[in-house]
Amino acid sequence: MTNMRVQALHVHPVKSVAGTSPDEVAVEPWGLSGDRRWAVIDAEGNVLTQRQRPRLALASARPLESGGIALSAPGMGSIAVEPPAPGPLQPVVLFGKKIATVVADDPAGHAWISEYLGLAARLVHLDDPAVRRPVDPDYALPGETVSLADGYPLLVATLASLDALNALIAQGDHPEEGPLPMNRFRPNVVVSGTVAWAEDHWKRIAIGDTVFRGVRECGRCVITTTDQRTAERGKEPLKTLAKHRRIGKSLAFGRLVVPVQVQVGTVRVGDEVRVLD
Repeated sequence: MTNMRVQALHVHPVKSVAGTSPDEVAVEPWGLSGDRRWAVIDAEGNVLTQRQRPRLALASARPLESGGIALSAPGMGSIAVEPPAPGPLQPVVLFGKKIATVVADDPAGHAWISEYLGLAARLVHLDDPAVRRPVDPDYALPGETVSLADGYPLLVATLASLDALNALIAQGDHPEEGPLPMNRFRPNVVVSGTVAWAEDHWKRIAIGDTVFRGVRECGRCVITTTDQRTAERGKEPLKTLAKHRRIGKSLAFGRLVVPVQVQVGTVRVGDEVRVLD
């Protein structure tokens, strides 16, 4: 594994919505710059994801220089939503835990997402990820925080592991559902030049000049069964992961990592990836 490289980078400005694939992006302590700083909530303040609303897969968000987002979706006009001014905090619920956010100022943004989903919904912004949400204390070091990602700042996946998984799907009960594209797994960093499942063992890696601490495997959920082009659901890859990639309680694909040297803070497509530990 002497020629490992960044094959792709992905930033998802709005949680569970399609994002962008920049050639380079700054690294912040809580994740890639602009990644998952926004979310959609229902009338009760629960964060909505593709778990509950697969249709979110068909919407897309592009980051604006202001920190805002440009939203688009099938059958909808596009709309720009600027980050809200400092104001009262809105507690939202994600995985049973409350997170302080700020509701978007623009009522047109709320109307847009409500019309698209067919329910009363609002857009919220994580104004200060440095203080709002700690990483899971079972795995965190002091002071580590995360955006509105599921639990950790970045998800790294490898092309070799995707190829291996697709080979297993082809031999399984639902071969017609494969091969699956990488976007089913919504990673931040995709790495080429490894052997399959190499990332399981990464305790510390460097991407360019930035160092990341490998935390744990990424346990996968029903979102991975959602076709990101159609929002339709199948049974894969969860059926195959359950047979071949059960690690503890997780159906595992990809590696969750935390930046540990953010002062140098940019990663680029083509960067060398080195395993330090």
